[in-house]
Amino acid sequence: MPLSAPSLPHPLKYLPMKLSRAFTLVLVLLLAASSHPARAAALTREQRDAMTPDAIIAVMKEGNARFRRGERKERNFLAEQQASAQGQYPAAVILSCMDSRAPAETIMDLGIGDTFNTRVAGNVVNDDIIGSIEYGCAVAGAKVVLVLGHTACGAIKGAIDQVKLGSLTGLLDKVQPAIAATHYDGEHSSKNYAYVNAVGRKNVELAVAEIRKRSAVLRELEAAGKIKLVGAVYNLETAEIEFLP
Repeated sequence: MPLSAPSLPHPLKYLPMKLSRAFTLVLVLLLAASSHPARAAALTREQRDAMTPDAIIAVMKEGNARFRRGERKERNFLAEQQASAQGQYPAAVILSCMDSRAPAETIMDLGIGDTFNTRVAGNVVNDDIIGSIEYGCAVAGAKVVLVLGHTACGAIKGAIDQVKLGSLTGLLDKVQPAIAATHYDGEHSSKNYAYVNAVGRKNVELAVAEIRKRSAVLRELEAAGKIKLVGAVYNLETAEIEFLP
């Protein structure tokens, strides 16, 4: 008796089940997209102007807390770039170190158009930087000036060791006042982590004071309550930003 081919189900038999599964998948994706909307635009003038300096600092602190938890806001960076192409309304000006491990916007979970950023080794102050900050606040409307240092700063170590190297020599000389002003009981050495960080913290404090001292424009804005000058230190090991009093 010849062998007969096994009976196979008609190909349309499972079509409704396949369609049901496909519909369910599409529904899940749509719900996920609606519950996690991407940020579609950069900071607007209205949003920035409605915020106080303290509110802007609070946003920075909240962003750093997200960063430490390994979270981030859903963003569409291309949309932010395109939205800000015709105008920018940053809420703050940040002076930070050039260290590759301390990118200000990343560690505070900020987007394109949120802040002006100036970066230089040791977050030192000079006339060009002060002029840039004056533009950011007096012309563009930023309300916070943040000097952001960090732990284990190579520029601080170089200044402690009195490194001499081309134009770097003059830059490190700007850190010497912080070394002289640091009161620390212990070994004054670039190999002493605690001492380096104590000098780095003092360097931030003196930078804020230097900006205030050398810029009548910023002093007047601060006296009128339109801006706030603050300092902070980023810990490379814990990823936490400590805002100084």
